[in-house]
Amino acid sequence: MYDLVVVGAGPYGLSIAAHAAAAGLRLRVLGRPMATWRDHMPDGMFLKSEPWSSHLSAPDGGHTLADYCAAHDLTAEHGVPLPLDTFTAYGRWFGERAVPQVEEVGVTAVRPDGAGFHVDTDTGERIAARTVALAVGVMPFVNRPWPLLELPPHLASHSSDHRDLSHFSGRNVTVIGSGQAALETATLLAEQGARPRIVARADRLHWNPPPQPSARGRLRALHDPYSGLGTGWPNWLWAKAPWAVRRLPSATRVRITETALGPAGAWWLRERFEQAGPVLLNHRVRAAAPQGDGVRLHLTHTDGRTDTLDTEHVVAATGYLPDLGRLRLLAPHVRTTLRTVGASRAPELSSGFESSWPGLFFAGLLTAPSFGPSMRFVYGADFTAPRLLRGVQRRLGDRRGATTIPRPARDSAPAAHTT
Repeated sequence: MYDLVVVGAGPYGLSIAAHAAAAGLRLRVLGRPMATWRDHMPDGMFLKSEPWSSHLSAPDGGHTLADYCAAHDLTAEHGVPLPLDTFTAYGRWFGERAVPQVEEVGVTAVRPDGAGFHVDTDTGERIAARTVALAVGVMPFVNRPWPLLELPPHLASHSSDHRDLSHFSGRNVTVIGSGQAALETATLLAEQGARPRIVARADRLHWNPPPQPSARGRLRALHDPYSGLGTGWPNWLWAKAPWAVRRLPSATRVRITETALGPAGAWWLRERFEQAGPVLLNHRVRAAAPQGDGVRLHLTHTDGRTDTLDTEHVVAATGYLPDLGRLRLLAPHVRTTLRTVGASRAPELSSGFESSWPGLFFAGLLTAPSFGPSMRFVYGADFTAPRLLRGVQRRLGDRRGATTIPRPARDSAPAAHTT
């Protein structure tokens, strides 16, 4: 029986695996390294985060993005956006050096089994594990507006469906959303010869300011502190003290998760975006239906007016929703029994990222309602990995001589309805 199985090989999964391997745990790591970044983000994309805040986490502080760039004669500078391909290659390089072995297999099921869990793979193997860390990334939680759900893929898609946008060249494409994904998708579409437009509920577009200089006076730094999530005291708190966020009331944590670091474009994208196409603000999609070779969108303005818009394709750049109900690989009776954060559909976690089901740990997007907005970014991996490892070690210690896993308390709040 393995001490730990890590499900997922993105920034969080690889970081957790690096810490667990260094601690001598008997370990399996399952997943395609950096799969979301390699397969579900478009060519030509840049990271929104600063290079120095985009490291994966190794226990000795090594294998940084700066180390990778230095070894490959690349540049990673403060204030210079980092290409997606550079970051993806860095993540794979990190995995090759910091993690003993990553197995490129899919996980089909995770179920409690006696004194631990069994993990089923798409190769037919069943792996016995004392603990499991689910670092599955964002793809299970793709958020598609309900009016688009009945449209076929050739008419409507999510921004994460596209690695290559060139096939939209010459076509009229409507992008739904007002965050970085929407604005960058529209920009890349225009640069590939498409005719994009933005439709957004927001009353205006928001843009992040350029980063503060890395060297500045102490007074200025105190007034407007800089962190891996940007400038300002709220961002500093989300970045530096996720442990403090976890101690807040659940309703407050859910509100922070839903509102902090809201939709905004990166400062370096703004000039390119201005050439992309028209923007229709204060509108939401009320209905959508096939119309000829494209889609007719029925829109509602915030003042109650309605309108229609014909387009050849719709791309929903509407982000991801942390929702246990969408985590189909996890046994249904576990999904529906886990204690959740307030009215959210995300698991309530201990300081060591352990859920209310003993031995089951989470990392990444699903942990944001427990630890705050930094868990939505690569930056959060450095906080997560060592603490999750300590949680696993505590659980393994608790099981010395144990033969069964206690079921969660009967009064645990059930998760919201699954979908």
